[in-house]
Amino acid sequence: MKLKCTVFILFMMTCWVYGQKRPLDHSVYDSWQNIGARKISNDGKWIAYSVDVQEGNSNLFLYSVKNKSSKQFARASKVDFTNDSRFAVFQIRPLYKDIKAVKDKKLKKNKLTKDSLAIVDLLSAKTEKIPNVKTFKTPEKAGSYVAYLLEDINDKSNDASDKEEEDDNKEEDKNVKPLQLVVRNLLDGKSTTYDNVIRYEFSKNGKQLVFVTKKPEEKTSTDKKEKKDSADEKSDDKKDNDKSKPKKYEFQTVQVVDLQKGTVTTVSEMEGDFSQLSFDEEGNQMAFVGTSSAQNDLVKLYQLYYFNFKGNKKEMVTNDNVHMKKNWVISENRLPVFSKNGKQLYFGVAPKPIAKDTAMIADDHAVVDIWNYRDDYLQTVQLKKLKDDLKKSYAAVMQTDKPAFFRNIDGVDLDTLQLVNEGNAEFTLGVTSLNNRIASQWEGSTRKTYFVIDNKTGKRTEIVRNLDGAVAVSPLGKFIVIFDSEKGSWSSYNVKTKQTLPLTTQLPVSFVDEEFDMPDFPTPYGIASWMDNDESVIIRDRYDLWEFFLNGSKKPRNITNGFGRKNKITFDTYSLDKDIKSINRKSSVYLSAFDNTSKANGIFKTSVGSNADPVKIQMEDVWGYRSVQKAKNAEEYIVTKESYTHSPDIFATSDFLKQQKLSTTNPQQSLYNWGTDELVRWTTPKGNTSTGILYKPEDFNPDKKYPMIVYFYEKLSDNLNRYVAPAPTPSRLNISYFVSNGYLVFTPDISYTKGFPGESAMEYINSGVEMLKQNSWVDSTKIGIQGQSWGGYQVAYLIAHTNMYAAAWSGAPVVNMTSAYGGIRWTSGMNRQFQYEKSQSRLGKSLWEAPELYIKNSPLFAIDKVKTPVVIMSNDKDGAVPWYQGIEMFTALRRLGKPVWLLNYNGDDHNLMKRQNRKDIQIREQQFFDYYLKGTKAPVWMTKGIPATQKGKDWGFELTDDKP
Repeated sequence: MKLKCTVFILFMMTCWVYGQKRPLDHSVYDSWQNIGARKISNDGKWIAYSVDVQEGNSNLFLYSVKNKSSKQFARASKVDFTNDSRFAVFQIRPLYKDIKAVKDKKLKKNKLTKDSLAIVDLLSAKTEKIPNVKTFKTPEKAGSYVAYLLEDINDKSNDASDKEEEDDNKEEDKNVKPLQLVVRNLLDGKSTTYDNVIRYEFSKNGKQLVFVTKKPEEKTSTDKKEKKDSADEKSDDKKDNDKSKPKKYEFQTVQVVDLQKGTVTTVSEMEGDFSQLSFDEEGNQMAFVGTSSAQNDLVKLYQLYYFNFKGNKKEMVTNDNVHMKKNWVISENRLPVFSKNGKQLYFGVAPKPIAKDTAMIADDHAVVDIWNYRDDYLQTVQLKKLKDDLKKSYAAVMQTDKPAFFRNIDGVDLDTLQLVNEGNAEFTLGVTSLNNRIASQWEGSTRKTYFVIDNKTGKRTEIVRNLDGAVAVSPLGKFIVIFDSEKGSWSSYNVKTKQTLPLTTQLPVSFVDEEFDMPDFPTPYGIASWMDNDESVIIRDRYDLWEFFLNGSKKPRNITNGFGRKNKITFDTYSLDKDIKSINRKSSVYLSAFDNTSKANGIFKTSVGSNADPVKIQMEDVWGYRSVQKAKNAEEYIVTKESYTHSPDIFATSDFLKQQKLSTTNPQQSLYNWGTDELVRWTTPKGNTSTGILYKPEDFNPDKKYPMIVYFYEKLSDNLNRYVAPAPTPSRLNISYFVSNGYLVFTPDISYTKGFPGESAMEYINSGVEMLKQNSWVDSTKIGIQGQSWGGYQVAYLIAHTNMYAAAWSGAPVVNMTSAYGGIRWTSGMNRQFQYEKSQSRLGKSLWEAPELYIKNSPLFAIDKVKTPVVIMSNDKDGAVPWYQGIEMFTALRRLGKPVWLLNYNGDDHNLMKRQNRKDIQIREQQFFDYYLKGTKAPVWMTKGIPATQKGKDWGFELTDDKP
């Protein structure tokens, strides 16, 4: 009996010990999982998804819907199903630690193990792995082929790019190394190898493959001696002589493989360079660009090559073509694109570049940017766009039945040119902001004029002039739908009759954001879908979906029957197949649904032609159903769902009623004290209602008192049910970490009054906090606030106008609107004036129209009232907020003897981009709030600081008995 008691006690103690969940610590981040890439085969029988970690090796899973079983592949990426759903093809990366070691030690990439290619036969479950594969491609719409380039394992030089993920479609590197191309028929296993390949491309239907080879000329003994002399000779005369000698491209060929017949045809060959390979939809036509100019020519002249295999036509469009504008040339920077029906070919032309004067000595002339008040764009914007502008091309269109004739339909005055009906239409949509660009400095957006441009004549027909709004072209190009921001209304333009009809003006609901609170015209809820044959368009209001007949023949219909507004549910349609551009009136469609009251997500079903309420399929307290993927040829779907307590997982379903859970991410979460989230509501002192989220620790005890951190931006309550992974954030609050470690976290929604953003923040945030302080479990003396960017500004404003917070963390704040007003957002090059007059800062007037608003809303002018200890993060490469704003705040508080710290992560951006910096700030933020809200010891960086002499040697994380 005694033995039995002892065993029972030991068992209970074990259960108690293992039942205690520990708080999250900073070591957990790297291994925390998320669902990454996901795909479903065309027949719906196979699902591929990756489970990624924040830092480390990902795993790919292939799931059989029929057998309800999965197979795991380590380090797999870039997965593709063949169009016939028979094979899965993907790359297997080297170990993450090896990739990181190469980067950290700045080793040549040839020191790294190369990628492998895995081919899985989904019928037999056999897997073949092919080592040393650089890239692979499969046809998009048909065929069971794969083509891949093999790495040259004997190459001792470094790779051209250090990027982990290379864009295989980039054609920028003219010195790309030739490799061996393998083309395999996956059904019979037969392979064909081609040497010295630098570029390759399948036709979409898998019938053709084009590749470019580059074969270096054999080097003679004289060439070798010249190379040695060039390397040894250091005189300027020799260097200048070398530059003047034309350097030829190596000999290149363009070859086309008929994959059904197995024949190979050489279509072009010369000493030059070929790129921008493109097929039409059926693989019957092909186009590319090429040049025979010398490799070191400052201005290279390109030609367009066109081939019609079916009609045995060949055409080369040169720069002296009679239809080419004077001093314009073929552009190498635009991929030729065929219309879907193959009748038109769109390609790039551009003004002939001006060669740089290489004889100019740099030290003999000034380097200066000249700002002119007549410039369309500020110099900062121009410099940001310089690389793209130097490569900018303009569209020309060729009728493929008359390849010698083409029309330049684009021009330097146009901002963009949009193809219509997948290029099939006989016209394009042109857009220009000419004569309206200067105003973007204070407007933010730019008014635009829209044209219909005839592809054969180039004639422009104006649709709407100086529009503040947007337009969209119907799938077949019969109508253009126009949104006018000033009127808040939609209208339709009939391309054939050139008539414009109003669509939304006579309806009692608004089709623009009902809660918009910036000093600008409200934004539209937008277009949901189009109906077949361009009959009608479906446009969203806040809740429901409305059908508008584009020719005005019928009255508008609420296709969700007012169910959305009645139940405060927002509906939207899905785009489940990129090849299907419109909806059939008779077929049933799924609708995503979001309950604005409970924040639940779900899916409904309806028919556009029905007058009944949409039918609920699922509504759950999750974040999900907003993005659904469908098998192209089967009623099989995949959806990802999450909640605050359950990390994202992927589900398979055929009807959304029964769902099969495929993944189980983050099982380790059960070991940690996690948390819960709940909605809270309150009324502000001015009688306004608001909503927020309160996060509590999983082991919450209402008999205890908890410190609380308030995190805010604008409106965050729609994030209820979102999973918040413990992660080193760019500078937001690491909610899961703090909740796990015994904090309450509160995220209140804020609405704003024009001209008074600071006071609005105080009204909503402070009243929400006061409401929560009425609970005995909130420690009213230990409340902190944290915000980043706009949230950082609001933190600064709050501590300058109230002393109710024990600690504050302000990331990238603006504290002086008068000095920030004229600054530059360096990421875009735009001036900041629009930020205050039209956008987030919500003042609604210029600085000289209302200087008192700028001063009143600037925390700096009340900074002497601050009593709250504060940490500022302000980084010297901030591309959104001038980092001197943080300096203004720090130096003012420092002079006043206030406890303040400034973190400048050198070379980092507005939101931290470098993971090592994100990890660092998590520790400092935790130590700061722990000291002021929990009474723990202070770290050295807060007490003694870190002098510049110790930078990079001492991080100051050690805790001390000293006081800050």
